[in-house]
Amino acid sequence: MTRANGAGGASGGVPGAEEWEPEGGPRRGPAGAAPDGGWGWVVLAATIVVLALTLAFPSCMGIFYTDLQNEFNASNSETSWVPSIMTSVLHAGGPICSVLVERLGCRATVMLGGVLSGLGMAASSFTQSIEQLYVTTGVITGLGFCFSFQPAVTILGHYFVRRRAFANALSSTGTALGLCTLPILGNYLHGELGWRGSFLVLGAVLLNCCVCGALMRPLGGPGARRPPPPPVEKEEEEEGGRTRRAWGRAAAAALSKHMAFDQLLHNPRYCAYAAGITWMMLGFVVPLIYLVPYATAHGMEQGRAALLLSILGLVNIVVRPPFGVVFGMPWFKGRHIYVFSWALLVNGLSNGICCVGPSFPVLLAYVVVYGLSMSVVGSLMFTVLMDVVEMSRFPSALGLLAIMESVTLLIGPPLAGVLIDWTGQYFYVFFASSAVVASSAVFLMVSFYWLDARDRKSSGQSPPSTPPSVDPAPRCEYSSVPTEGDRDRASSNGAQNVSGV
Repeated sequence: MTRANGAGGASGGVPGAEEWEPEGGPRRGPAGAAPDGGWGWVVLAATIVVLALTLAFPSCMGIFYTDLQNEFNASNSETSWVPSIMTSVLHAGGPICSVLVERLGCRATVMLGGVLSGLGMAASSFTQSIEQLYVTTGVITGLGFCFSFQPAVTILGHYFVRRRAFANALSSTGTALGLCTLPILGNYLHGELGWRGSFLVLGAVLLNCCVCGALMRPLGGPGARRPPPPPVEKEEEEEGGRTRRAWGRAAAAALSKHMAFDQLLHNPRYCAYAAGITWMMLGFVVPLIYLVPYATAHGMEQGRAALLLSILGLVNIVVRPPFGVVFGMPWFKGRHIYVFSWALLVNGLSNGICCVGPSFPVLLAYVVVYGLSMSVVGSLMFTVLMDVVEMSRFPSALGLLAIMESVTLLIGPPLAGVLIDWTGQYFYVFFASSAVVASSAVFLMVSFYWLDARDRKSSGQSPPSTPPSVDPAPRCEYSSVPTEGDRDRASSNGAQNVSGV
């Protein structure tokens, strides 16, 4: 599932001085507009590469699944914790990433994430137990992915305002590009170097996030000055009680900024959407992890099995940008949730195709149907969220949703591993995933239809499917979060599914 975290500050400086803004955000010109081009195209290209190297990576761990299982004599459940922890940390690290962006800026945070993910994968090649892999591949590499991709999509939102929908549609192909290329690269390295050598080389490849981060220069340029820190009153320094109250207020403000608990209490649409998406993530990423082991366990060559993931990525590359443009048309306003739910239902039911047989033609048909429906889900996931909450609350609503998703993303693959250990058959995993994802789609359809009917009955009018929302910025698709406007940039929280959403 998919989310960007960031923080910005207000302009500062003395009268007559050049306007300053923090490194994480742009320094606007006199008209208050982002460039919508120029160096922004370089930032867009860098963001695509970052998404390809981060969001798509956990799904490609299936290539090394059997080797890890044999190397450490681990069960399916124990081995599946490796990509599970990686994906969960990628989403759950949002609040930490937000603090880093506020302190260091987007550019430095992306580069820090590249260093962390590269070192994590390199260290994984020297591990001697599956538990050590949980730390190196799961926690360290997953946290590096979080620090890289979320600030990348945040700064992209600062560079593009008028063309933001187009820029986000293009950036959403990054995950698909990774799904298309990383399995081929991983399979080649696996055949030449084994899993340990592959992890070492992939660690070096992930260091390219540092190069991409270096290209994401702040719009203020290298000479932009930082404002002096605000003066601290002596009395407050001396009085411990006042200091503790100030810390309490700051903690409450930070919690409110990054976690929209008020939406869970007072916005039934957000509550229904968050519940449905959280349940969906329990089974959404599992087929991507177990597709290659399922195919190879039934005699398919490793190269052909890895090709299936590449075809899945290729389908996403071709169809996701057009879907993003089509669903931005006025006719779909208020209908996004129903299109999203039907696509999610098709996505869940498509997992049943795998149970027909493990032959290449059957699995090829599966990845095509799965890829088409996955493209619709990925294009609309955050658009629906923009429909159900006001834009002023979108960053915090997305942050809370990312935390909720991380729980089911963490336990989904290990539960599938337990099912395989218990039954000895992989296809039961696809049955279970189909039931989970399809049931979440039905829940979303029924919930929103009931809420719409209730609103129509109470208002006595014919009715938009969603409450009006403040929309000071153009819509953005997939994993990017819009800013609040030209004068007031809000902090951005977010993530993409993993997992390929």
